Amino acid sequence: MKYVCNVCGWVYDEDEQGTKWADLPDDFACELCGVDKSNFSPEE
Repeated sequence: MKYVCNVCGWVYDEDEQGTKWADLPDDFACELCGVDKSNFSPEE
């Protein structure tokens, strides 16, 4: 599954990163713009 940052468009790919979205810490931030997990949406 992939999750897309609603602010900058960076994609978090669970397969590529090796960690499931649900297992990421609450303080996870976008690698590009720094927003938190609430600003991501599942990729359609």
